[in-house]
Amino acid sequence: MNQTRTADASTGPIYRMLADDHVRLDHLLQAAVADLEHVDLRAYSEFRRGLLRHIAMEEKVLLPAAQRARGGDPLPVAARLRLDHGAIVALLVPRPTAPIVAALRTILTQHNQIEEGPDGLYATCDRLLGDDREAVVAALRATPEVPVHQLADPDAVMGATRRALERAGYVDLL
Repeated sequence: MNQTRTADASTGPIYRMLADDHVRLDHLLQAAVADLEHVDLRAYSEFRRGLLRHIAMEEKVLLPAAQRARGGDPLPVAARLRLDHGAIVALLVPRPTAPIVAALRTILTQHNQIEEGPDGLYATCDRLLGDDREAVVAALRATPEVPVHQLADPDAVMGATRRALERAGYVDLL
């Protein structure tokens, strides 16, 4: 899902922390679903917890910090990211199936590019937050884990999952 990244002088601490977390999450997902007939639910559970915490870091710390730095104006990309986050969270509710994993991978690939590009969320926040970057990184690190419920039967939640995907513009993924 993610390309191999190398840190250079142009990548700041926010970028490095959150892009490295993307790599960690990608590895967990790959390990969990290496065999879709026998999903490693322990690895998938760790992936779920990690991804939900990652989303919380962005929603509760990073996007609000950027908005404050812009005098109360949200970043133009914030609405798109929030729609993606809703779709991703909806996909984490049911037990993983091949279509659910494929949809997750598709969304995460596109979403991570928006965040990691040279003018993406992370680089923008590193520039925008300037001297406050380290404090934001500390707040990101301090973000608690998100409570996670048991996986649901896909049939029981697929309607709500599809609606969340449609709201985010992902009409034909499931």
